[in-house]
Amino acid sequence: MPIIVNLDVMMAKRKISAGDLAERIDITPANLSILKNNKAKAVRFSTLEAICRELDCQPGDILEFTKDEK
Repeated sequence: MPIIVNLDVMMAKRKISAGDLAERIDITPANLSILKNNKAKAVRFSTLEAICRELDCQPGDILEFTKDEK
C-alpha cells in the first residue's frame, strides 16, 4: 500500500505509549495497533484529528505517500 503510517515514530518523539494514546483518543488498543502497523484500510478523520491533537502534530507527520513500485 502506498500510504505508510509513521505513528510509532511520532509516538516515540512524544514519549507516549500505545496504551496511553489509545485511552486518550478513545479507541481500543487493538485498533490503534492495526493503524500503527500499517494494517488499516482506512482511518476516520475524527480519529486522525484526535491523534494529531494528542501528539501535537500534523497529519503529514503521521501519514506518508510512497510510489507503489510494481
